[in-house]
Amino acid sequence: MIEQGTLSGTFIVRGTSMTLNRMGYGAMQLAGPGVWGPPRNINAAVAVLREAVESGVNHIDTSDYYGPHVTNQIIKQALHPYADGLVIVTKLGARRGSDKSWIHALSRQELIDGVHDNLRNLGLDALDIVNLRVGGIMEPGEEAIEEPLTVLAELKRQGLIRHIGVSNITPKQLSEAQTITEIVCVQNFYNVARRNDDAFIHDLAAQGIAYVPFFPLGGFTPLQSSALDASAASLQATPMQVALAWLLHRSPNILLIPGTSSVAHLRENLKAATLQIPAAVLADLDAIGRGQGDQ
Repeated sequence: MIEQGTLSGTFIVRGTSMTLNRMGYGAMQLAGPGVWGPPRNINAAVAVLREAVESGVNHIDTSDYYGPHVTNQIIKQALHPYADGLVIVTKLGARRGSDKSWIHALSRQELIDGVHDNLRNLGLDALDIVNLRVGGIMEPGEEAIEEPLTVLAELKRQGLIRHIGVSNITPKQLSEAQTITEIVCVQNFYNVARRNDDAFIHDLAAQGIAYVPFFPLGGFTPLQSSALDASAASLQATPMQVALAWLLHRSPNILLIPGTSSVAHLRENLKAATLQIPAAVLADLDAIGRGQGDQ
């Protein structure tokens, strides 16, 4: 269900009473360089989180493998005890190597340990939403997800997880997941230039499932970047603001989680929620990813 609000409307998470403002915040950049270790200025990171919530953000995306552990600890420092209605969405399926690499962590014990790490570092008794992350860094794979998702479904029945989402998946994998547990959100790589999930988004909207794109400026060719820059200049906005506003326009089930470690940049991102895109500019933006979609 969609209602209009100050941060570009709200979305009620399927099968829940959670009402999320469509403009959220992604906490990955709060960790140090390379998403490793503490940030240079923890007070600045705390300030960003508090500013986000004070501005109306009530959906924070995180993971305990950001840092690792660091980002969740900063969230707890900044916001605990958490305000009513604030939804923290975390993800499992990876861990960090000592060389700062990203390694799959999909075994039963790794998933159980990951849930408890998130609970401890966030200071929670139960996690609002946990996304199971599979596939590669940017692209879904074709692997079966029954085994790891079954573990999360067990943890949900135990009361440690309230709701489950999936990340970096295909429509086929979603169908598999839905035979195991209810899925409330999908988190995939998608933006104005990267349109592979066009038909998938349409199908998810029909089911009332949230779609949460990551990397709003990722994967652009130089020509596509130039086109986005031109549209942004015509609107006296930044390319990021236009990319975010286009996503909000794209479908009412899209929720955004742009990240930053700067209060000034956070304010810029939030302004995208009120950016109006004229029809002619919207047509130019749609043309950037023409031929990339699957509908």
